[in-house]
Formats: sequence, C-alpha cells, structure tokens
Amino acid sequence: MERVVLVSGAGRGLGAAIAERLAAEGWTLSLGLRDPARRPDALASAFAHRFDAEEPATAPAWVEATVARFGRLDALVNNAGILRMVDFDTGTEDDLDALWAVNVKAPFRLIRAALPHLRKSGRGRIVNIASTDAKRYRQGTSVGYAMTKHALLAMTQAARFAGWEDGVRATALCPGAIDTELIADLPGVTPKADRLTPATVAGLVATILALPNQASLPELVVNTRLETLI
Repeated sequence: MERVVLVSGAGRGLGAAIAERLAAEGWTLSLGLRDPARRPDALASAFAHRFDAEEPATAPAWVEATVARFGRLDALVNNAGILRMVDFDTGTEDDLDALWAVNVKAPFRLIRAALPHLRKSGRGRIVNIASTDAKRYRQGTSVGYAMTKHALLAMTQAARFAGWEDGVRATALCPGAIDTELIADLPGVTPKADRLTPATVAGLVATILALPNQASLPELVVNTRLETLI
C-alpha cells in the first residue's frame, strides 16, 4: 500500500538524507522546499511543493497539494530548522523571532494542517526533529535555539494526545550534533569525528515511522557526548 510522507527542508543536509532513506524504504515523498526546482538530483523524481517556514500560507498549501496529488497523507517529518546564537548578551530580537518562526510556528502550522489527513490514515505519524537542546540547556549553546527546541518537544507531546484515538503517533527525535552545515562553523561544537551522520539520523526516522501503533515512542534522545541529565 502506498504511504505518503511530507518532509520539510529536504533540499540538503539532514532533510535530503531523510527523504532519500524513506524513498528507499518505499515511501512516496512530498518535499517541502523554498524552491521546488532546486531539489537534490537523487530526489529529482519526487513530488515537490513550495514551503517556506516564514510564510504561513505555504504550510496548508503544501499539505493540500499533496493530498490532491496522492489522495492521502500518512506521515509528516518536521525537519526544517535554523540555528542562530541568541543569549542574554548576544543576538537580536530579529534573530529570536526568526528562531520561533522557523523552529516552532512552522511545525505547528504543518501539524495543524496535516492532522485531519493523518487521522484518516489510521496510523499517521509525526516526527519532529528536535535536539538534545530540547532536553537540557548546556552552557555555550544558543539560549534562543534551546527555547525553541523545548517548545517543539512540548508540541510533540500535544500532538500525541490530539491524534492518539485515531492512530496518530508523534515522536520528538532529539539528536546530538549532526555533521551538517548547520553547525559547521560553531565554536565549541562536537568534533567532526564524533558527530552523527545525516544517514544515521535518517535511519532512526525510518525506524520510528515503521513502528506499529502499539509501540509508541514519545521521544528518542541520541547523544554524541556523555552527559549526566540525558
């Protein structure tokens, strides 16, 4: 049976790796991209629609276009996200607003638009790519980023309750440092050799989506360093 998944931010890095892995697992892809024409070569045959996390109307438009194309929706992977350094001494109000717009409000809009269709699936799935920063604050990281990832974790819990009776299961995937452009030049970040690869995290997403309704996974923390709290 065809199963259809939305993947936001699939143009590069982790999002592209997730999309490629799910395609290999037999999923039908709907990619949310700022410029649908600029998808990776490996995903050239996948359906793509314009989605800009900072433009509210593009979220429901992408969902509805996908359902119009395939007649169903079975999963949503909220992968699109940004990182800007905002703490009590660094960063601007605009930086903080951008973090909330992309990391919190955009996933909220997509879940809101997708839920009715995920309920119809009977085994709808939501995977929100959070972070170990959703589980604790570590000195030297962006306070603003950690705040938004904590909010995404709370949103995941709410989505579990909202769709549970109709078979919707939601998971917050909370990885440590991933070897992508997002953290490439950050000071104090996990050394490259110790980072997760996008392929590893993509495999975790595929595993979460494959679990039956009876095996609900509220969150999955995957650390790259030894810590006391997570």
